[in-house]
Amino acid sequence: MSGREGGKKKPLKQPKKQAKDMDDDDMAFKQKQKEEQKQLDALKAKAAGKGPLSGGGIKKSGKK
Repeated sequence: MSGREGGKKKPLKQPKKQAKDMDDDDMAFKQKQKEEQKQLDALKAKAAGKGPLSGGGIKKSGKK
């Protein structure tokens, strides 16, 4: 038994993957993903500029 049993065990190192050649379909797909991400970021920035959508919070009754 070793003195270092506790804690998280490290996984064995995997061999590095070979860089595969990308064909036209892969390139088009990656380009489309980049464009969609840019649009999503633009929408997030636009939404962040506005205030909260609803009044929210604790609602008080009219009774006293």
